[in-house]
Amino acid sequence: MQAFATHSSLGFKKLVLASAMTAALASGGLAVHAQTVPATVTPAALAATASPQAQALHAQIDERAKAIEQKLIAWRRDIHEHPELGNLETRTSALVAEHLRKLGMEVKTGVAVTGVVGLLKGGKPGPVVALRADMDALPVKEQVELPFASKAKGMYLGKEVDVMHACGHDTHTAMLMATAEVLAGMKEQLPGSVKFIFQPAEESPATFEPDGEKIWGAKQMVKEGVMANPKVDAVFGLHVSSAYPAGWIAWRPGPAMSAVDQFWIDVSGKQTHGARPWSGVDPIVASAQIVTGIQSIISRQSNIALEPAVVTVGAINGGNRMNIIPDKVSMLGTIRTYDEGMKKDIHKRLATTAEHIAESSGAKAKVKVVELYNAVVNPPDLVAKMGPTLERVAGPGNFGVQPKSSASEDFSFYQQQAPGMFFYLGVTPKDKDPNTAPNNHSPLFYADESALIYGVRALSNMAVDYMLASGS
Repeated sequence: MQAFATHSSLGFKKLVLASAMTAALASGGLAVHAQTVPATVTPAALAATASPQAQALHAQIDERAKAIEQKLIAWRRDIHEHPELGNLETRTSALVAEHLRKLGMEVKTGVAVTGVVGLLKGGKPGPVVALRADMDALPVKEQVELPFASKAKGMYLGKEVDVMHACGHDTHTAMLMATAEVLAGMKEQLPGSVKFIFQPAEESPATFEPDGEKIWGAKQMVKEGVMANPKVDAVFGLHVSSAYPAGWIAWRPGPAMSAVDQFWIDVSGKQTHGARPWSGVDPIVASAQIVTGIQSIISRQSNIALEPAVVTVGAINGGNRMNIIPDKVSMLGTIRTYDEGMKKDIHKRLATTAEHIAESSGAKAKVKVVELYNAVVNPPDLVAKMGPTLERVAGPGNFGVQPKSSASEDFSFYQQQAPGMFFYLGVTPKDKDPNTAPNNHSPLFYADESALIYGVRALSNMAVDYMLASGS
């Protein structure tokens, strides 16, 4: 989950899936790729995933997942104890690559710096399904008392920091490793192939600051051909969340997670003595007015009846002494949107607002916006096709509709290449209140390991069911 802003709680709501899904599907979703999937699930496709063949594969998945649950937990604990920052995941990627090779897969390493891709060729012809996990940790000092708690240090933008899997990517990696083992044991029966994508730097690289030119993570993996050769027909991914109890599965058709952009505003004035402000130009006062002014972009200038949006100034720096008005103030912030047109409009309004407010006081403002990740948009047709799979895996009363999240994910770049669906897996212990559990990115974030087998079963079943339905 994107690290440029604190993860916002999704709120734990046990909604009635059928009615909410129907309403969401009726509203449609944003187009994110040129490809389409069938508008409806055909009777033949439904029959394929409920056939004796499908039932046998589902039973195998459950049996194999249960058999390696302790290995799954051991992998998770090992990765958790040895976290690595974005583009520095050398130990983790080596562990993953060795595992995939032992399973007999074609394995590529060094993809997008430290990424690993494994290709499992099924015994029967069919579509190519990609499953993705991210491997990187965060510059956070762990405060959870665990025998495998992280004590790791790392270098983040040139500074030594504590490192922790505070967003749960250790669980993602372990679950996909287990999924690979489950499906590899069934490969002769699979009507298609599976690409296992282990991605670095979802939380951004630790080695450089985004500048609008360098790329990383999913975007770089796509550029290096991860969705081609063979071409991927559908891609699936998940994220663990403290907002739901362990094993709960939630998803949403259409826009599900926001796009994220980063902006810088530099306000230049004229330095002078604090006792004689009229003899200079005060960039601090101008900056304060800019911070206030840009709030009206959302509250008064954006059509939030279409989609919600957020503009936040997260840092402001200027001056070093009480009686000196400085020459310059710098601001740093984030923009969160779900609609591409709204995003572009907010970018223009941000620059106009900052520049004109600064000009009114004799200062100058320079605005730079860097687009980081696009909105995660789950094609409603694909959700309709795969939702029953997640319902079956989660079990009655253990799934629901995900509210829109203002957190961001670079899974969106895979969705621009093929239909893709992203969902949430709850990891808060069932005796704890998800509304008060520490959020992802907190030093107190805790993942209940009993949830992990649900993630393995979900990913495995989605791959198999997509193959079966597509081949019918």
